[in-house]
Formats: sequence, C-alpha cells, structure tokens
Amino acid sequence: MTDWLATCRAAVEDVRGVLADLPTRVEREPVVGAGEGGDDTVAIDAAAEDAIVRRLETTGADFTLISEELGERTFGSGGATHVVVDPIDGSLNAKRGIPFFALSLAVADGATMDDVHFGYVYDFGTGEEWTAERGGGAFLGAARLGDVRPKDEIEILSFEATLTSSVAEKAAQMVGLAYRLRIMGSLAISLCHLAAGRVDAVCSLKGARSVDIAAAQLLVRECGLAIDLPEAPPFGRAPLDTAGRSRVVAAGTPELCRKLFAALS
Repeated sequence: MTDWLATCRAAVEDVRGVLADLPTRVEREPVVGAGEGGDDTVAIDAAAEDAIVRRLETTGADFTLISEELGERTFGSGGATHVVVDPIDGSLNAKRGIPFFALSLAVADGATMDDVHFGYVYDFGTGEEWTAERGGGAFLGAARLGDVRPKDEIEILSFEATLTSSVAEKAAQMVGLAYRLRIMGSLAISLCHLAAGRVDAVCSLKGARSVDIAAAQLLVRECGLAIDLPEAPPFGRAPLDTAGRSRVVAAGTPELCRKLFAALS
C-alpha cells in the first residue's frame, strides 16, 4: 500500500529543490506552454510538476493523475484511484517571490469529490503541513483541527481568483455581509485557514477546479464546515478534472454559503 503522506513529504523536498534552482522572477516566470486548465504554464509550474510526476512514478502505484498542467495521465494500470495535484497553488505568488503558495495533493478511490480520502497541503511560506483523512479528521501538523471554528458572522472573508475588475464588482456586494476582505492568492491555503478558524469564509470569483480544492476541501468537511459549488451542484459529485464549472463558496454553515453566493450573484 502506498504511503501517501511520505510521498507528499518527499514531493515537498523535490519542489524545494526546484525553487532553489529557479530563485528569482527571471527564472520562474517565463511562459513555457499552456496547461490543460487553460492558463499559461510558466517555468516554475512546469518544473515543479515534472518533479512531482517523477516522485509519483517511484511509488509503483496504479492510479490516474489529474494535474494542473498536464491534465490526465495513467500510471500503471490506472484503476479506481485518482491522484489530484496542483504542484504550486498560488503560482503567481511563487514566481514573484511572495511566500504564500502551496503543494496541494489529494488521493481518491473514485472520480468525484466525495471519493477523496486523503488531502495534503503544504505551505512553502510558513512551512505548515495540513492533512486530512476521510472520517479521520483534519490536522495542522500533529494538532487536530475543529475546536476553533470560523465566526458565525463573517469578520474576515477571503477572496480568491481575483482580477481587479472582479474585486471592484464583487467587493461592494459584500458590504453588510463581510466586515473585512483578504486576498491571499492561494485557494488551497485559504480553505485550510478556514478549517483552522483563521478566516470565516472563502469564495472564488471564477470557476474553481478540482486541482485547486480537492485536498483542502477535505479539511473543511472533516471540520464539519460547509463548502459548495453552487453553479454545479451537488458538491460531492463534482468530477476530479481540470475544468472550472462553478465558483466555490465555503464558510461555517450552509446558510452562510448561500448568503455568500447570493451576494456574488
């Protein structure tokens, strides 16, 4: 049986090596292609993905990989297991040297969000390791999450996928619902912060992809919090692929999620 936690930790070290080899904007930001999700692939994304693919190959496991840049690839005989990877969630931060980006990796025993049984997010800025196992809880390092919950009224709302025009349009609609905004630049980390009660709600201003949320959503759900893809329900049946079908909203309760989406709409 594959030790996915050990594999993730080894992948973190692989990506550290990539970051060391590409230390500045000059090396990190050249566009080298286009990812399956439609975004430009920059040098740091491609190098990190290559390193993680090599790491996954060493497991000898049978699975289907869904990754930010290459899309879908079968390892071994494929089978029911799906591994969903964003080698660098927050790649704009990474290429500009802003220390807020993460490796996000989820393992599922099927092809939908409900099938995710292991989630791993590593924040390269803080060195924090976030993990979750389906039915086994969510953790920051060795500390179980869930005792400190988001507030029932939104003091801090984290916006993600934020073009200036989108923020200008949507921020005004949050007046009276959210007291303050944060724009961090990594959806995976922001969802982890929700699980830890550091922020009170999260929403993306464009369609979220499974590579962005598959790992962190498990932490949110294991803490008993609410997360939804209101434009493509139900959340649990969302396919593990690279398409962005719906904006994501997450908060302490389903009612707050509904209020957030109503404001976005």
